[in-house]
This record gives sequence, structure tokens and C-alpha cells, in this order.
Amino acid sequence: MKLIFAGTPEFAATALAALFETGHEIALTLTQPDRPAGRGMQLQASPVKTLALQHGVEVLQPVSLKKDFAASARIAAANAEAMIVAAYGLILPQEALDMPHYGCLNIHASLLPRWRGAAPIQRAIQAGDAETGVAIMQMAAGLDTGAILATARTPIAADDTAASLHDRLAKMGAQLMVDTLARLPLPAVAQPAEGITYAAKIDKAEARLDWRQSALALDRQIRAFNPFPIAQARFQGETLKIHAARPHHENCKKTTLAPGTVLAADKTGVTVACGEGALTLTELQRPGGKRLPAAQFLAGCATLKIGASFD
Repeated sequence: MKLIFAGTPEFAATALAALFETGHEIALTLTQPDRPAGRGMQLQASPVKTLALQHGVEVLQPVSLKKDFAASARIAAANAEAMIVAAYGLILPQEALDMPHYGCLNIHASLLPRWRGAAPIQRAIQAGDAETGVAIMQMAAGLDTGAILATARTPIAADDTAASLHDRLAKMGAQLMVDTLARLPLPAVAQPAEGITYAAKIDKAEARLDWRQSALALDRQIRAFNPFPIAQARFQGETLKIHAARPHHENCKKTTLAPGTVLAADKTGVTVACGEGALTLTELQRPGGKRLPAAQFLAGCATLKIGASFD
């Protein structure tokens, strides 16, 4: 099929690569403007732009599509059968949604209507969902409100992080879109009115661990915020990054010591009392330091020992 592709991050690039591999003609790509990144804050192209240029495909990077008449005209001129959208990051006006013959088809990383919005992968882990998946949605004017063409499911494992789940869902979404395009036209099923939740964008301020929460909740927070923004804990005036942990929640009993108290500190990890259960921190990082397994971290932080307390 002749397609337009709109997307920005690696999640979207995985889908674009699958479309190239299956022989679809990508007439035009849309992606967000280059952003400063890295220590030097140099402008960097998005993964979608990089891949599109490698295949010799024209790239448009409008700041907004609402008032960019040149971009709208170029979309119309492409005369595409469908526009594929994945983590684009810009609102598509109704005019753009209506241009292609099959409209705009979106790859969304949740089982809609659960987790509409910006951070469905992280919020699914944080909420303790047993499963998640991807949905191919016929885009409409509302936020992820369109009818569903296809879905695929996957369990969320106890050790899944946002990174591991992202990579799995990216591959699933790419394959599901390829399969969906091969079967068009398909009946679209309206989303149910029940079970709607919203996945708010992740804020760095959410990274701080609150030891009054249960060990299970803190473990989910750490995994949901890996690789960004990485969970944080305050210890003796320093903000430590917590990359990985292991919960102990037998019977979810409350510990007798105050939340934040260090119960054990050895090569297996730093075990901390929580509101319910205890959490063993297995990978930590000091400001300006490297991410280290607990044994190496403790060798350079003698004050992190039994009886000490996190803020």
C-alpha cells in the first residue's frame, strides 16, 4: 500500500522498519522537530527521521499541523491509502484524519480503553496490571477514543521494566499493523464506555520513593520508571538512583521498624523497611557515579548499613 507514516521515537521506528520490510511504499514521513540531546545538547534527529532518510523518504517536521498549511497540502498531495501513526506526539487535525482512503491508523501500547494517553507502558506496570498489549485504532478527534481494528495481548512479568515491556510491545505493534494492513478493510469496534483510564505523562517529581508505601508498590514504581526517569531515594543528603530492586511481601505484614530503615546490607542487596513488607535494592547509583550492583555500591558507601535510615 501507499502510506504516510507519522511517528517519532524508537517505538515508532520499529513499526516503520516493519512496513519497509514488507514492501509498503512510504510516500512521506512526519516526525517531530530535531531536539537537543546528550551532554553537548546538540540537535538530534528522531529515530523515525533517521530511518526514513536511510530509505530515501521525504521527511516533514512541522511544529504543529493545525496551522501548517504547507504540511497539510503535502499530506494531501501524497494521495496515500492510509496514514500510520505511532507515538507521533502531535495532534492530528480532523482534516488530516480524513485525507487518506482508510484514514489514520494508530498503534497504541495498551488494551484500550485502559491507559489512554501518553505513558501507557509505565502506568500499566505501576498499577500492577497482570497484562497489557497493543491496539490498532482508527483515529478519531478525541484522545485515543477511536474504534479498534485489532489487538494483541502479553502478560506483564514480575521483572518487566518499562524498557523490556516497551521493546516487546514495539515488536508486537509493528507485526499487528502489518497484519492489519493486509486484511483491510476490517470492521472497527467501538471502545466500551467502561474501564477507561488515563496514562498521564511521567513527571520527574514522581521518581522519589515513599517508604511508607508497600514493597510491592515501590517495586512497581522502580520498574515502571526504568529507564526514565529512574526512581530516587534520599540518603544522608544524597539523592541515590535506584535501578533495580526485589520486594519481600510475605503476607504483606507491616515491619516493626519505621519505613526507610535499613534492615540488611550485604552483597545480595540493601533491604529497607516499607509500609508493608521490605524492599531489597540490588542496583544503585550515587550522584555523578556509575550504576552498580549492591555489593560494589556498598564497598564505596560504608554508612549504608543496618540501622541507617533513608529520608
